[in-house]
Amino acid sequence: MTLVVVVQLPPWSPLLLLLALVACEPALPNRTPEGAVREFIEIVRGFHGNEEDARTLFDLLSERAKQNLRSRADRYGAASGKKIGPTAMIVPSRMSPRFNPQAYSAQIVGKYALVDVVGVSAEQVAQVPCVLEEELWRVDLVLPELPPMQHRPRRDR
Repeated sequence: MTLVVVVQLPPWSPLLLLLALVACEPALPNRTPEGAVREFIEIVRGFHGNEEDARTLFDLLSERAKQNLRSRADRYGAASGKKIGPTAMIVPSRMSPRFNPQAYSAQIVGKYALVDVVGVSAEQVAQVPCVLEEELWRVDLVLPELPPMQHRPRRDR
């Protein structure tokens, strides 16, 4: 003999299941400017040139910063004859935090934010600019503009 149990669920139960699944979905760190900067700094602290970490750092950058890195990669490729991606321009030795952050707070004006990163002592303060792009906050890393390429004068033979 087989016992069959039938459970009738209320009509709103699929909605409850959907809400439970959405609640379990990991939140993107760059939903807030503080989250974007915190994620960027955490990855930088453990960055040793890993391609996956470089890609994550690149994705956290503003479009302006990404374009600057693309231009650097193109220039390197033109000079060396080697094609490299813009993530290769993210070098561990150039990206090390000066202090261990203890607190983050943002001042937001429209689609721009300035995140104050505070360490243990009063001297340990940094301000990191961010910009809202495609509904996510990006670190607007200010990189020096590339100087114009210099060409050697050619001698006609």
